[in-house]
Amino acid sequence: MKFTALAAAAALSVFAFGAQAQQELRVSHQWSEGDVRHKVAQIVADEVAAANVGLDITIFPSQSLFKAREQYKPLARGQVDMIVLPLSYAGGLRNAYNLTLMPGLVKNHDHAARLNESPFMEEIEAIMAEDDIMVLVHGYLAGGFVGKEKCITAPDDVQGLQTRAAGKAFEQMLAGAGASIASMSSAEIYNAMQTGVLDAANTSSSSFVSYRIYEQVACFTPAGDYALWFMYQPMLMNKSVFDALSEEQQTALMAAAAKAEAFYLEEAKKEDGAARETFAKNGVEIAEMTAEEFDAWRAIAQETAYKAFLEGSPEGQKLLDLALAVE
Repeated sequence: MKFTALAAAAALSVFAFGAQAQQELRVSHQWSEGDVRHKVAQIVADEVAAANVGLDITIFPSQSLFKAREQYKPLARGQVDMIVLPLSYAGGLRNAYNLTLMPGLVKNHDHAARLNESPFMEEIEAIMAEDDIMVLVHGYLAGGFVGKEKCITAPDDVQGLQTRAAGKAFEQMLAGAGASIASMSSAEIYNAMQTGVLDAANTSSSSFVSYRIYEQVACFTPAGDYALWFMYQPMLMNKSVFDALSEEQQTALMAAAAKAEAFYLEEAKKEDGAARETFAKNGVEIAEMTAEEFDAWRAIAQETAYKAFLEGSPEGQKLLDLALAVE
């Protein structure tokens, strides 16, 4: 599938101020202005403004420009210049993107950073390029498990439990471990725990805190040295728009992106630490996943989620092998 990008000039708003032309780029994302992903975009905008290269970046948060899951096509078509997006949202358009929300492919944040610089990510970026899209800022956010009555670290721990998972691949893996799956949004976890509908849940660190899940559980397994749930959520740009910028503007934009990417990695780690601290302060037991437990989960994922992915992706084995090769 290919998208035809509009001419870069049509995607840029140009305003003349004396002898200087000031260009405006628009950024779309789904989150509030307090979210780390908005802050990443804001760093890019602020750094580019400070570089004084005739480039303004305007951010449209909270789905004010496009709906969360409907941003990839407008970016490819040049209807918006940049987006911050969980790439798996476009997994229905490009099956390869489903690997960016796959259990057991990322162990921890430092591993995620290595994955971002690997041949695996080069292949993902090559697929994006076919749709006239490039990565400005790489970033993964992590999550963990909660148990209403007990800790969840190993596959055996979910046997027979009614469990909510964040993403289809995680549902497939948990079902393979013997869990019963209850599909719902993160916003519904609290009530489901409170009413006995759920015994365990898996979601992002930030969601665990923002939805006060610590009030309903006995144990929390945060992202630490090992975690299963990592979701790639980069800042993307229309490539034709980038190519149409001056060399000075491109340099400023890439320097801003590098600063934002370093911030993103550190903030992602801080979110996990904040979740751990919040649950502990509220009397919730903290459990740690071991390397052996991580490997046991990955073995189940290979027979469930990975297998399902490969059924829909002729080139998938190469991509999966490249991801698994990153240590």
